[in-house]
Amino acid sequence: MQFLLKNGASKKEMEAIDRKLFKRKTSGGFNAKKYNGMLSLKDEPLAIQLKLRDE
Repeated sequence: MQFLLKNGASKKEMEAIDRKLFKRKTSGGFNAKKYNGMLSLKDEPLAIQLKLRDE
């Protein structure tokens, strides 16, 4: 997709191009709170991470 911005373009034209470039599609996203507390750990998370890095 290409946009042509000519020298001396009006502010309205620049804002229209800006809206087209930065419009975002919202997809509802990912609900991380849904999985909060689902994993039960026997060790501390930092100890597990250090052990995995040493492998």
